[in-house]
Amino acid sequence: MSVCSEIIDDIEDLISSQDITPKERYANKKDVTVRVKKAEKVTKEKPIFQSIVPGTQHIYVKTWGCAHNNSDSEYMAGQLSAFGYNLVDDKESADLWLLNSCTVKNPSEDTFRNEIEAGVTKGKHVVVAGCVPQGAPKSEYLKGLSVIGVQQIDRVVEVVEETLKGHSVRLLQPKKVSGRRMAGPKLALPKVRKNPLIEIIPINSGCLNQCTYCKTKHARGDLASYDPEEIVERAKQAFREGVCELWLTSEDTGTYGRDIGTSLPELLWRLVEVIPEGCMMRVGMTNPPYILEHLEEMAKILAHPRVYAFLHVPVQSGSDTILAAMKREYCREDFEQVVDFLRERVPGITVATDIICGFPGETEEDFAETLDLCAKYKFPSLFINQFFPRPGTPAARMPRIPANLVKTRTKRLTELFSSYELYHEQVGKIQRVLVTEISHDKRFYVAHNKFYEQVLVPMRDNLLGKSVTVRITSATKFSMQAEILDTEDTWKECSIVSEENKLQNGYINCPDFEDTSGQEPPRDIALNPPNQSPLFIYGIIALLLAIVYRFAWKLLTEAQ
Repeated sequence: MSVCSEIIDDIEDLISSQDITPKERYANKKDVTVRVKKAEKVTKEKPIFQSIVPGTQHIYVKTWGCAHNNSDSEYMAGQLSAFGYNLVDDKESADLWLLNSCTVKNPSEDTFRNEIEAGVTKGKHVVVAGCVPQGAPKSEYLKGLSVIGVQQIDRVVEVVEETLKGHSVRLLQPKKVSGRRMAGPKLALPKVRKNPLIEIIPINSGCLNQCTYCKTKHARGDLASYDPEEIVERAKQAFREGVCELWLTSEDTGTYGRDIGTSLPELLWRLVEVIPEGCMMRVGMTNPPYILEHLEEMAKILAHPRVYAFLHVPVQSGSDTILAAMKREYCREDFEQVVDFLRERVPGITVATDIICGFPGETEEDFAETLDLCAKYKFPSLFINQFFPRPGTPAARMPRIPANLVKTRTKRLTELFSSYELYHEQVGKIQRVLVTEISHDKRFYVAHNKFYEQVLVPMRDNLLGKSVTVRITSATKFSMQAEILDTEDTWKECSIVSEENKLQNGYINCPDFEDTSGQEPPRDIALNPPNQSPLFIYGIIALLLAIVYRFAWKLLTEAQ
């Protein structure tokens, strides 16, 4: 106190005559704009329809996630279209938004949640589907919304109808027959394909793993395989409808059939028999443990001229310590055995893989092993993901490593992946490709060669759905550009059966798809194929029974 008194006698002495005045102090603030408080969002009241007249309501469908999710959306869109609802790409003009979600990563769930909020604010009816509501149905932001479970997509029509009337419907139960859990609804249901040239067939649902980071397991559950007859019939039906590319999808294709006494190779050989000349099949993701015992047969299948020499085998880490923490049920040596065997038996094969950077407990030595693995094999397709703790998973309770370290490791692996280019050696070579898509910038058609490598070709009339010969003219990290060598009269379209049997069996060729505008091919409503199979008829009967059930349920509800 004595020291302070020597410096200042009174508190007012803190302000001297030489100090600036308050007026002067705030004179330089005249250009400062006061931040306006954001107005609270006003939720538009959504219309309630007392009666639903088919053809008068518009539905917007949005999908996040994997090929399995996209197939589910196509099935739901097909049933809605068959019932008379109008499917629209403009969400502002829609009466109802059908949002099909993915639960693999936090960002995808965040965008899903934001889309729900946007729809409710705009006064839209919202129906949610997919793995997020199935895995966490009690989430706060899902309260009051209608929910379609991953095994209840065949009841989308009744859910949409009741939602438009202002009701909330939740269907999350698994499908069972004689006490056995089914893979899902019948594959013969109507479908609206996003790309009319590509058929996505889910061959099983769920998996046999217990990965500590995975939330999808909570939604899709344990393995349940479709009957091989049903899958083959669906493939034949799709080819009759003009499809020229078949994608097989599931949470783990390698596990197919283990619950019903068959296997993936057995199914693939049966499908190869029904793939028309010029058409192709792509096998979906498989985990290392379940493909190891089938390597010999898988190599033969992937070498078949009507099967893409492509396989997605996610390794997730190059460290056995981290693989054990993830409960991946294999070691690095197992994964390397898969890659080495397939590359030896199927020269040029494309093996794609995934890496999770920053898994809890990952040391610098663990990450170095991952870098070493990726440098050794130089994967042409490498999906790099930061670790995201998904609620309810064991990994979410593990001690996390610093976020900045996760970002640094992600950047280092990305730089390694960017340091090499594999396609430049293809320049000048002649390849056969199948044209099925349009590039994002609308400047090229997208084709794929035998190894499912992306080849961009000029946009020519009648080219979509054709198999053509090209010469590679240039290459980048992710794709090649090519010139077409064939004349149009020699372009090969996928034929349903061989020429000698065509007239005898009454089959037709896949139709041409003309597109000179550069726009996305029109959606294909798979409702009335020629030579309808019994499986297709069963699907229509199932849909009619669902409609009858819906009206019975409505009458029962009104009676109560």
